[in-house]
Amino acid sequence: MSKRCKYTNAEVSLLGRLIRSEAVGEGNFGMMLVGNVVVNRVVARCLEFKRQKTITKVINAKNAFDGIKQPLFKKGATAKERELALKTIKFWRANPATSALWYYYPGKKKKCKSKFWGSFCGKYKNHCFYEPPSKKTCGL
Repeated sequence: MSKRCKYTNAEVSLLGRLIRSEAVGEGNFGMMLVGNVVVNRVVARCLEFKRQKTITKVINAKNAFDGIKQPLFKKGATAKERELALKTIKFWRANPATSALWYYYPGKKKKCKSKFWGSFCGKYKNHCFYEPPSKKTCGL
């Protein structure tokens, strides 16, 4: 199976921790959608992401993810979380995050904004996903 970006074992764990802290309530599919956004940012050739070429740089970018401030992020990734993270690195993609570079949680049972950092491309459970104006320019 091919991979979408380079990674280290430490980055698989880092991504596993992030997807848990950002979307554990969304189940495995929801956590993988969040992982999809992280990997999209690594491979994107546009906007602020064109200089963030590793999973570590994407996750640690200033103000990128609220989940890194959560207690859930501090604990090590489980085997399952590492497995989900690795699947997203190894080319797993799904809508609504296939080309998404951003997502946010508007609050329970609240509607998604039509524009956030990009254009609304779909919702899964409580997360709204957004893609850049030109997916082709971004290499997504």
